[in-house]
Amino acid sequence: MRGRPILRQGWKTLRSDDNKNEENGFDDRINSHTPVLLDEAIEALNIKPDGIYVDGTYGRGGHAKEVLKLLGVGGLLVAIDKDPQAVVEGKKLESDNFKIFHGTFGDVKTILKRIGVCHVDGVLLDLGVSSPQLDTAARGFSFSHDGPLDMRMDTNSGSTAEDWLNCVTQTELARILKVYGEERFALRIAKSIVTARTIQRISTTRQLRQLVEKAIPKKFHSIKNPATKTFQAIRIHLNRELEDLEELLGQVASILLGGARLVIISFHSLEDRMVKRFIVKESRPNVPDRLAIRQIDLPKTLFKSIGKAIRPSPAEIQRNPRSRSAMLRVAERCIS
Repeated sequence: MRGRPILRQGWKTLRSDDNKNEENGFDDRINSHTPVLLDEAIEALNIKPDGIYVDGTYGRGGHAKEVLKLLGVGGLLVAIDKDPQAVVEGKKLESDNFKIFHGTFGDVKTILKRIGVCHVDGVLLDLGVSSPQLDTAARGFSFSHDGPLDMRMDTNSGSTAEDWLNCVTQTELARILKVYGEERFALRIAKSIVTARTIQRISTTRQLRQLVEKAIPKKFHSIKNPATKTFQAIRIHLNRELEDLEELLGQVASILLGGARLVIISFHSLEDRMVKRFIVKESRPNVPDRLAIRQIDLPKTLFKSIGKAIRPSPAEIQRNPRSRSAMLRVAERCIS
């Protein structure tokens, strides 16, 4: 289902700490192709050799390849990725247990139907931007490299950041920067961009970074680049990242078998808060407050939470700085 009912609820409480990872993290994640929380994610999936699993964010296959090692003759891994290049790389993976599709995990139910699959034994998401996307200047995700302002995960569709920035209204731009980036200087930055584009089209990451740096007072510049939140906000908006997550959460119960696991790794609190709220809501019986009811009579829930949220160990963070703001949450589909 399209729309944004979840996204419209309580934006002020959806605090984003994406700046801890993706742009502090843009630099840290470059050239780092190590899957984050790999062992923990694979263990959380509780893989059965003959099970069917979904990797909704294939990337370069770090998690997928570990899943495949645990599958037997009857097992299947269905991978999905928005990025056409990721799909090209995935098709190089020769395995009878593996299929990959170009698309978004928000359409997982439709993609599974294409191959005659109705239910699966687990779903894994590793959210955010992949290292190859960050490392390629032409993709426009990182202000650390000068390149064209693209920022699309799916390079075959949608507006580029350049096209969007050169036509969006000042009011809408300020709203996007505030909502998706929690940028306190959203209005100043929006004014700066709208004024600058009347003189020269904004077409490169360097131009955008410099405009943001000039708009934010120097006393608020820190180790973190001032453009961090602006790049984050534009990327999330253009790629419908939160909408896709909302759509996946809205349909995942209908595709998971009883006992199947939902495993999600997020890198900023906008995503993590959505996942946490979903798990809490779906793992608690829907009964009125203070209603006296016996435990045995409580209505069944769709999910149960499995353990506490998992963060990377100090050793993993040292090996792979991109992991430092990662958060893994696990839920299990209850047996009807």
